This record gives sequence, C-alpha cells and structure tokens, in this order.
Amino acid sequence: MNFALILAAGSGSRMGNTDKPKQFLPIYGKPLMVHTIEAFEIHDEIEGIVIVTNEAYVDQVKVWCKQYDLSKVKAVVVGGNSRQISVYNGLNSIKEFASLDDIILIHDAARPLISSKIISENIEACKKYDAVDTVIKASDTIIVSKDNETLNSIPNRSELYQGQTPQSFKLSLILEAHEKAKNNLIPNVTDDCKLVISMGKDVHLVNGSVQNFKITTFDDLMILKALLKLGKSEVL
Repeated sequence: MNFALILAAGSGSRMGNTDKPKQFLPIYGKPLMVHTIEAFEIHDEIEGIVIVTNEAYVDQVKVWCKQYDLSKVKAVVVGGNSRQISVYNGLNSIKEFASLDDIILIHDAARPLISSKIISENIEACKKYDAVDTVIKASDTIIVSKDNETLNSIPNRSELYQGQTPQSFKLSLILEAHEKAKNNLIPNVTDDCKLVISMGKDVHLVNGSVQNFKITTFDDLMILKALLKLGKSEVL
C-alpha cells in the first residue's frame, strides 16, 4: 500500500507579513494545504494520508478534512520544532496502520501543484529501489561562496539538481533512518534522503517539474494564483 505524509507544520516565516503560516492561507476559497492534499486524495494509488501540522491548527485541519471531503486522511498529527521531528512523528502515526513494506511519500504542504504523474513515478520507482527523490535539473549556474562575499567555486552544472518533494521510501527504511538519527543525537536534518544516504543506502532520482515549486515567498504565492487562474495546473 502507498501512503502520503503531508508536512504542514512549518512557520512560514519567509512569507512576510501574514497572520498565519503559508500552508493555511486561503487560495481561491480553500487553504493552500487543501489544494496539496487533494492531489493525493484523488490519486488511485494512494490509500491513506497523514497530515503533520502545528498544534494550534490540529482541530482546524480536522474540520477542513471534513469540509473538503478528504476521506483518505487517517490522522492529523502534531509536528515538532524541526522538520526531522515532524516527519518522525508522522511516521510513528503511519506505522500504526501500515505495513513496514508499504511506501511512504513525504511531501511539503506548500507544494500544491504536485502532479499525478510525479506521484505515480515516485511509487513505481520506490517499489524497485526503496528510496527515491524528486528532482529537476539545475537550469542556472550555481555559485559557491563560503563567506557570502566572494566566489569560491562554480560546480559543474551538469551534475547539479534541485531537490523537490515527494521523497518516497519503504516505511521500514525511513523509520530505521530516523531511529538511527534519534539514537545518535543527530538533530535537525532537513532532508530525509540525507538520513538514508548516511546509512550507506542509494537514493534514486525521479523527474519533478518546475511547476512543483514550493510556496515560500509572497512572489511564489502570486505565481501560484496566476497558474491556478489560467488553469495551467490541469496540464502538469
């Protein structure tokens, strides 16, 4: 079986002057995170969804699940003060009703234009490899600066990719990775693939999309609204 773990516990501090985190902002009549969850709700290969969110919003998220008929949502879980803790809390909730051989797609709530194709390809690749990351080729030259003032190096762009989500794993593998990080007191790792790589395991790549971008700033929000208004999300 395949489950989606939706991360909606961030503070959204880079969004600027808003009275709530970005994932809860209304976008054409529904919260941003609901647009994201609906992509997994309507996907035939997703059997269940767990949402990790801020403690203050747990009850509200449960209300939205009923209001927008998100019937695949199995649990709404309180997140932690880091992404790593939030994912770990979500995984512990999922393991209560999932098998260790099941596939878990970990996805940012602030990436609402996730396509059905990306979800399907994550599932297919994870069945084969146990760990996959969604990426797009880096289109710009990347500059490395160690002091934020001078250029130190320019890596070969042909070897560079931008990471997106979902990051998908067999449940047993990603649980083991998080347990080892917890036991070894490795704090605040912001990428689940990094935990898997630290165990000596390979992570395979799945092609993402430029439209599968993360809503981080006010400009991102305006781009999202424009795309939805133009109906571009229908052809991802």
